[in-house]
Amino acid sequence: MRIVDLITSAGLTGFYFDDQKAIKLGAKEDGFTYRGEPVTPGFTAIRQKGESISIMLVLEDGQVAYGDCAAVQYSGVGGRDPLFLAEEYVPIIHQEIAPKIMGRELSCFQELAQEFDRMIQSNGQRLHTAIRYGLTQAILDAVAKAQHRTMAEVIAEEYNTSLAVEPIPVFAQTGDDRYLNVDKSIIKGVPVLPHGLINNVKTKLGKEGRILLDYASWLRKRILESGPSGYSPVIHLDVYGTIGLAFDDDPKGMAIYLGELVEAVEPFKLRVEGPMDAGSRKGQIQALKALRNELRTRNIPVEIVADEWCNTLEDIIEFVDAGVCDMVQIKTPDLGGINNSIEAVLYAIKHGVGAYLGGTCNETERSCQVCVHIALATNPTQILAKPGMGVDEGIMITHNEMQRTLALLRAKKNLSIGR
Repeated sequence: MRIVDLITSAGLTGFYFDDQKAIKLGAKEDGFTYRGEPVTPGFTAIRQKGESISIMLVLEDGQVAYGDCAAVQYSGVGGRDPLFLAEEYVPIIHQEIAPKIMGRELSCFQELAQEFDRMIQSNGQRLHTAIRYGLTQAILDAVAKAQHRTMAEVIAEEYNTSLAVEPIPVFAQTGDDRYLNVDKSIIKGVPVLPHGLINNVKTKLGKEGRILLDYASWLRKRILESGPSGYSPVIHLDVYGTIGLAFDDDPKGMAIYLGELVEAVEPFKLRVEGPMDAGSRKGQIQALKALRNELRTRNIPVEIVADEWCNTLEDIIEFVDAGVCDMVQIKTPDLGGINNSIEAVLYAIKHGVGAYLGGTCNETERSCQVCVHIALATNPTQILAKPGMGVDEGIMITHNEMQRTLALLRAKKNLSIGR
């Protein structure tokens, strides 16, 4: 089966692009927007609509496979590629990719994905991570359609993995509406919650972490009072380095505080993502190592999740090899081709580190669906419900794609057994 055409369409994501530099410099919120001028190149406002591009590959039998190019909320900073605007990148897709991909045989996802993920443009540069992300989604879908199989089955066969037989735990992120959206998550029985978006010391963590401690205590009480019998979710808090800021990056002070958080959420398991931001990959690894040693000395049962400075496949391998975290977040758009996300999950699992197949609120329903297939083929510890910050939509898209695919896989298995 060959590819005979490439079509694109500009779209919207489930959230927004935010100029992180401008916000850190003190941009003031005004309703759902921000006052002031943007700082990061490419931005025309501090908060602007998230944009995506759908890449559709037409197969010679008329089937159409597609994937969505999308980038993270805080684009253009921290070593990431520039702001991803459809008007700017649609022509690049047609000029650089279309001539090379049309006519290609769809016999192997892994080889074709690696080729285009590593492709060098005529200007000598690699493709934008968002393009590599969406293009490889489309390639996976195309190979699956050519073989009349699910995307999960293609991955499992090519990477020699076992398909999941039960749902992968879904992680719901509440955004700033961290009380109401917890109630929604509890009602729907989400296995991992709430994220919490704890990205400000003064307003969200509090002096000596008291605001977050109060929130953690409320969270525990809310689950016990409102959750169904036997409901025992993992508490996963993303603190964006604020604990380090509040405790001057002192491992002892941070460990003691994390011990208080553990007590606040008992009997539920606690994961804390990004406890500090040391400013570099090397610094972050050293800081996490010092904190983890302190936690072990004090026998504090909290799982530490690496996020800051752990962006690419190479970063993830280095963090895993250093043994400085219990889990790594695999931010799928930042890794470019989904072949890299697949390899990242498998590498973490092989080396005894939890794999969190994450991403961003600023993706689309299509990129989420493809990530579900990656999860079902690689069995990560958890998968992020995305896109958006509304909870309901992300949970629905993630949960329903997983249930549909599991039902299809069970039906295929039963059919083969009955033959």
